[in-house]
Amino acid sequence: MLLVAFLLNLYKKLPAQSKIYTFMNFLGAVLCCISSILIKFYPFIVLEAIWASFALLSLFNVPRGTSDDKS
Repeated sequence: MLLVAFLLNLYKKLPAQSKIYTFMNFLGAVLCCISSILIKFYPFIVLEAIWASFALLSLFNVPRGTSDDKS
């Protein structure tokens, strides 16, 4: 999943700012984290958990200056 997202971005098929790209990063990181838990490879668990956390946060983050509220 992570490599597919990377390749799609590399070949200009999917922008890095898109929600689909971010969701693919999140899902790929979660899957890698789960597989690392199963084999008890702790450094990769930490790496992928952090990666998934930041991807999840960016899915719900609205960048400053993009709000429709004009008040």
